[in-house]
Amino acid sequence: MSDIQSILHETRVFNPSDEFVKQANVSGMESYRALCKEAEQDYAGYWARLARETLLWKKPFTRVLDESNAPFFKWFEDGELNVSYNCLDKHLASQPEKTAIIFEADDGAVTKINYRDLHTRVCQFANGLKSRGIKKGDRVVVYMPMSIEVVIAMQACARIGAIHSVVFAGFSSKSLHERITDARACAVITADAQMRGGKVMPLKPAVDEALAMGDCGMVHSVIVYRRAACETAWNARHDIWWHELAAGQGITSTLPVPPASPRVCSTPAAATCSWQS
Repeated sequence: MSDIQSILHETRVFNPSDEFVKQANVSGMESYRALCKEAEQDYAGYWARLARETLLWKKPFTRVLDESNAPFFKWFEDGELNVSYNCLDKHLASQPEKTAIIFEADDGAVTKINYRDLHTRVCQFANGLKSRGIKKGDRVVVYMPMSIEVVIAMQACARIGAIHSVVFAGFSSKSLHERITDARACAVITADAQMRGGKVMPLKPAVDEALAMGDCGMVHSVIVYRRAACETAWNARHDIWWHELAAGQGITSTLPVPPASPRVCSTPAAATCSWQS
């Protein structure tokens, strides 16, 4: 079997339009090759330049890369920033109306949300998390279907300095239980159900089963997004609807001090993302 060869050799080149090139971050192959050359010659300097040019730092870094304890490398170790601030707040002054997310649901319905509205919803949910006693350093499991809300959940956790663990919504209750207990999570963010192929597939029951497996006493909040409006079993001790948690919350939120996520190596966050589920 070692002589198997691929016949999928694609050599065609599809050039973008001039309008697209003008607004692109990398305007063509010449610019791309220049970036590659810069990275090859000095990769630490390359990432340092991008980090300074594309991210906003509460405390600028002075050390780029610490290789002294390889393979445990440390990037930008003494810098401080907040991921949510860089994803959302930095765009409010320059492009608040720009589409941040395009989401296509199972039934083909398309929803768009701009940076201003996304920022508002993230802040409201972040304040809702804080009202449940969730704080910097706490672990939160996100067990949700693909949606704008799952982005809001992750952004809200990052905003307040909570650590979010995303669990694929197709995983079993046992797998979910393992991740809750391993992380010692204090909260689970989920949905009543998800939609797949036109069918309603309940999610909340898997959370209930996971919590019933034991060693989950640290979970004090299960936040449920109403996705399918299906019948949902309820535990008044820790269950709360997403919309009720966010209702009446402030549309701004204070970032943790010092900000979360100091060791980040990232490209610009301004690009629109498009998901389908």
